[in-house]
Amino acid sequence: IIQTGILQEPFSLNGIYKQGDIVLGGLFETHYTSIFPKSFFTSKPQQPICQEFSQTMLFAIDEINRSDSLLPNVTLGYRLHDNCASLGVAFRAAFSLASGKEVMFDQAASCRGTPVVGIVGDSMSTNTIAISSVLGLFKMPMVSYFATCSCLSDRQRFPSFFRTIPSDAFQVRAMLQILKQFGWTWIGLLVSDDDYGLNVARSFQSELAQSGEGCLAYLEVLPWGNNPGELQRIVGIMKNSTSRVVIVFAHENHLLNLLGEVVRQNVTGLQWMASEAWTATTVLQIPSYMPFLAGTLGIAIRRGEIPGLRDFLLRIRPDNDTLSSKGNNIVHQFWEETFQCRFPPSPPKWTDEGGRLCTGQENLATVKTEFLDVSNLRPEYNVYKAVYAMAHALHDMLKCVPGSGPFVGQTCLVYYLDRINFTTPFGDQVSFDENGDGLPIYDVMNWLWLPDGSTFVQNVGVVKETAAKGGETTLKEDIIFWNFVPKKPPRSVCSESCPPGTRMARRKNKPDCCFDCIPCSEGEISNMTDSTECLSCPEDFWSSPQRDVCVPKMIEFLSYDDPLGMSLTTASLIGTLNCAIVLGIFTHHRTTPVVRANNSELSFLILLSLKLCFLCSLLFIGQPRLWTCQLRHAAFGISFVLCVSCILVKTMVVLAVFKASKPAGGSSLKWFGAVQQRGTVVFLTLIQAAICTTWLVSSSPAPHKNTQYHNDRIVVECVVGSRVGFGVLLGYIGLLAILSFLLAFLARNLPDNFNEAKFITFSMLVFCAVWIAFIPAYINSPGKSADAVEVFAILASSFGLLGALFGPKCFIILLRPERNTKKAIMGRGNK
Repeated sequence: IIQTGILQEPFSLNGIYKQGDIVLGGLFETHYTSIFPKSFFTSKPQQPICQEFSQTMLFAIDEINRSDSLLPNVTLGYRLHDNCASLGVAFRAAFSLASGKEVMFDQAASCRGTPVVGIVGDSMSTNTIAISSVLGLFKMPMVSYFATCSCLSDRQRFPSFFRTIPSDAFQVRAMLQILKQFGWTWIGLLVSDDDYGLNVARSFQSELAQSGEGCLAYLEVLPWGNNPGELQRIVGIMKNSTSRVVIVFAHENHLLNLLGEVVRQNVTGLQWMASEAWTATTVLQIPSYMPFLAGTLGIAIRRGEIPGLRDFLLRIRPDNDTLSSKGNNIVHQFWEETFQCRFPPSPPKWTDEGGRLCTGQENLATVKTEFLDVSNLRPEYNVYKAVYAMAHALHDMLKCVPGSGPFVGQTCLVYYLDRINFTTPFGDQVSFDENGDGLPIYDVMNWLWLPDGSTFVQNVGVVKETAAKGGETTLKEDIIFWNFVPKKPPRSVCSESCPPGTRMARRKNKPDCCFDCIPCSEGEISNMTDSTECLSCPEDFWSSPQRDVCVPKMIEFLSYDDPLGMSLTTASLIGTLNCAIVLGIFTHHRTTPVVRANNSELSFLILLSLKLCFLCSLLFIGQPRLWTCQLRHAAFGISFVLCVSCILVKTMVVLAVFKASKPAGGSSLKWFGAVQQRGTVVFLTLIQAAICTTWLVSSSPAPHKNTQYHNDRIVVECVVGSRVGFGVLLGYIGLLAILSFLLAFLARNLPDNFNEAKFITFSMLVFCAVWIAFIPAYINSPGKSADAVEVFAILASSFGLLGALFGPKCFIILLRPERNTKKAIMGRGNK
């Protein structure tokens, strides 16, 4: 449009002008659309929509000009233009402000004029990016009240850009804080197809990935204009998605066609979240949209109060030279739209059809219009802060003493804008960070659907960010309107949280928020929700049934409380009692031939040793201790050797007696007298005692916690220490038993009526059979089963010896006393 200072085509811009010592520029979106003939704006723009922003700037300038403390003796002027929501118009208007010329330049003027010192605007990110990238080359400051694109924070590209509205980077973080507050992790995102929407999409994806607290179910770009096929596709995705939350970063003109398709497909059950661009818009708050948009949560520009603004607006007049210059189109258009009249010269058809002419004296106070509603100032409040930021920077610059300032001529307004810091009458601090961004703070709004069908947008909280505390969200959840049954926040997750005891397993080719919950394996736990892995329990611990805590492993041993342990204990006590009974019987009948036959002393010693065998089995029951582990095998080994050695000696005595009964055999008895018998028993027993002592001293048995048998239990057992020692102990018992068996077997057919060798043979047969079966059973029985097998072998062999050796004698003593005579025993009595 402008090349080497020459305007290539004449054009006229809608605007408001007033001269002053210093002139500020303004770019405002006053109309949506305009008619563009060959000469731009020669006809009147259509659809006037907004005067509040431009009039707020005029009020702020008027207030500053009346101030005695800010810019005293300096009058601010202004030049405000309508950008008509068009990049081309905004670009032309900005260069008109920067050059100081609106009409065609004279070639000799070389583009000289009276430019503005700075511009308040633009409202759209796309316009602002284009304008500021060029104005920044000349250090022309631009303070936007509505452009939020985070890309504008790039100080390299936009060195002279500032804004009083938070950037989209904070808006995205604010959205994420709200999502986190309600546990929404599965999100749909819709953005407009412009710099604002596309930059937000990139920023949102980046922040969401860094936070790790959510995933996008879909990301769609809203088309420009009415594109039915694309809109049907997007709404179909929204309808079929499992996400219940949809965030929209777009202006309301992008949403109108989308919502029409939402209504047509009847897509209910969604929680809408609005960006600041459409949170407070009224064009969407209509009854046909409320079944779908009611309950919307949105980010809104910080609300502020501007005292005196309403009175200022009421003083607006088309001919008021203190507010506008002659040829002012914008105020005339606003007046005609508000009062439905036309200023002369009006079209003939207008007056012919009864149209009213404007006088300029109509009273604004009598008209019901949102223009005069100053109770909910948001973008207007940002305009107010932007103008005051310019004024404070100019004030600081003009205070600079010539020759001592940071710049020659004290003309760099950007330097002073970087350093402003003041507080508005509403109590908000205004300053800019190193990127030109204002303090990040937003109000959280909620669309309330009232019973009468009307809509009210209520403030339900604040989201702000400070250097000290970071992101901070304050929500009044009890007053939020939810458009669901029941009236509670919806759930929006791809997968429900994995409870303790499970871990998350990511689904293939799905976002991180989509996962399956896999139970932890045995011995592993997860004690947190949404755990990514299961932890192994320590060696002495095992996982609980719920796999959420490690519990001490159950201690297992042959216990007295165990049914098996109780049975074996009972059998042991019964065996001990039987030994005591037999001992009592033998003591009572000690003078009878049956008792006295074949050395009654050895019989009493055998009973005593069997009693010890029964009792030593109790050492194998109960939790193993060091002393029980050391004592159990020694007591068992010595008791059995004592018993078997007595049996061996008895067998030898039987053979000696039989041999002595033959001719020339009497000398054999002298070797088996009472002393020799006792000595032999003691000697054989001492050998076992020596074996046990050597074993205990060299490699003593000890309790051991075995975790190899069962994963969830600790088996406390006695390890034998030296397997050689244990083998020698058992081998020695076996050797004596086999020797006794062989000798008894040889003497089984002796001609006595009561041949004890037969009973010894049978008892040794039972004994050997039990212990031969014991060895493989013991080796293949883990844990307490091994102890039970050994106890069973002790009891079985003990009962076998007791029954085989003393059963027949007790039978004769108690039930056949007539056979308890010497003649009967010697085979000479009655049979």
